[in-house]
Amino acid sequence: MRAPAPRTARAALLALACLALAPGGLAHAATIVIVNKDGAGEGFNDPTVVSPVGGNPGTTRGAQRLNVFQAAANIWGNILPSAVTIRVASQFNPLMCDASSAILGAASAIEVVRNFPNAEFPNTWYAVALANRMAGADLDGASDDITAQFNSTLDGGTCISGDTWYYGLDGNEPVNQVELLPVVLHELGHGLGFAQFGNITTGAEFNGTPDIYQRFLFDRTVGLHWPDMTDAQRAASAVNLWNVGWDGTAVKTMAPLTLGPRVEVRVTAPAGIAGIKPFGDATFGADPSAGTVSGQVVLAVDGAAPTSDACSPLTNAAQMAGKIALVDRGACPFTTKADAAQAAGAIAVIIADNVAEAPPAMGGSDPTVTIPVVSISQADGTAMKAQLGAGVFVTIGPNPSFLAGADDNGRVLVYTPNPSVSGSSVSHWDPSASPDLLMEPFISNSLSNTVDLTRFAFEDEGWFQPRTTGVGGGPAAGAVALRGAWPNPFTRTTSLNFDLPRAGHARIVVFDVAGRAVKQLLSSDLPAGSHAVVWDGTDDAGRVVQPGVYFYRLEAAGTSAARRMVRVETLGG
Repeated sequence: MRAPAPRTARAALLALACLALAPGGLAHAATIVIVNKDGAGEGFNDPTVVSPVGGNPGTTRGAQRLNVFQAAANIWGNILPSAVTIRVASQFNPLMCDASSAILGAASAIEVVRNFPNAEFPNTWYAVALANRMAGADLDGASDDITAQFNSTLDGGTCISGDTWYYGLDGNEPVNQVELLPVVLHELGHGLGFAQFGNITTGAEFNGTPDIYQRFLFDRTVGLHWPDMTDAQRAASAVNLWNVGWDGTAVKTMAPLTLGPRVEVRVTAPAGIAGIKPFGDATFGADPSAGTVSGQVVLAVDGAAPTSDACSPLTNAAQMAGKIALVDRGACPFTTKADAAQAAGAIAVIIADNVAEAPPAMGGSDPTVTIPVVSISQADGTAMKAQLGAGVFVTIGPNPSFLAGADDNGRVLVYTPNPSVSGSSVSHWDPSASPDLLMEPFISNSLSNTVDLTRFAFEDEGWFQPRTTGVGGGPAAGAVALRGAWPNPFTRTTSLNFDLPRAGHARIVVFDVAGRAVKQLLSSDLPAGSHAVVWDGTDDAGRVVQPGVYFYRLEAAGTSAARRMVRVETLGG
């Protein structure tokens, strides 16, 4: 680590390994440059001849890789406003890769900065790309801003059941291929500021100073934000599963428009162990969010030791019929256990972990399994077994009163498993979120080219400064004032109202959640005062847009302001 000036520090920051909008601010879309750090004949320079695929026109493997990186850079660049070019030092290298898992990519900010011009919070570390954007200048022009590397071993087809990279840009990756685009989007997200820089094992802040990400972490157990905790409290919070959430206004506002209802595994009796239990999903079986299953829990018993792992047909089918099977992990695939329980008449399966860790996600495929299958922790499994004689009753299913992946107060959860997972803990959304979010620690084939709630975490952190409201929510003096759309949500048309502090050119553009321009509504000279423009829900080609979240940005008077709106389906015909 070096300190080129009292307000900056270059650090060997944690390489955040993964997978083990109102666009606003200044009127400049960010330019993100991919800096090729690969040597001749490797990575982006790999000359292997390939055919164009999924909208990627490259004819060599290296060219296709670079096209994907540039596509990801363009998506983030269209969303984030910055007058300072963002440089990403990128390369492909052999990373960990075996038959069951792989590190697909890793990235981090190269430098963190504090107490720079226009910083919203003093004595707070910011990723250098964000600091540059807020300062309006390159604070260290001699350096790249983000370092990122991706796993070249994957293209050999020798790990994760023979999976290889998919370089298409259309989101239609075949079976046994991993789409590179969302992985690059994810890693760029870390480098742009979706990361904390402290030591999660000791709880120590980086150089004794909090970072902007930590300022939005709230632990509901102790009722404190991370900068207000002791080191010991932060260390405990980093492993306080399902109790640490993002306490930022933008994310909390958008979460109900992004997340579905929370799926719960709730013990309803006996009272001593009652409550919601953290659980892991399965890639097979019935979707627990599709309906509610309730029943008494019965321990699976099979014909071979150990008798509770359901690795052979169950011998207590008479007791199991119509009940929820409790099964121990180990010795055979998850799908085998589910098959055995279902064949004995179980209406759901709960698999208790055999090691002390967060409940695992369960892989596998078996279309014959038609009942829900979830995992629970070793401790919760032990507690259930101890109470089976008293009668343990469980409900599995959605609770529409709460959001999937959020706490009871609507704070979206960050990933804090116990024990912690190096490179994943804290600096990701929790996998309990549904639909899946880009910045979860594990890849999902439901992800492609959207940045979902991460864009709003960046709004909370200050990417869209200066804010267009003053103290108490009123317009800042002399600022462009972009007022809320009305109506909002809307079905057919909505009016976008705004005030200009002085005469000049004004431009309003509508964007979708991926940062793509949908329609230019206004581009003309206007006098000072109040104005309005109507959007009829169509794009530049005159086509009616799909229901969903959209953003509108006003550029005028040398600055810009932005807000969000929602188009909904027409009700009642």
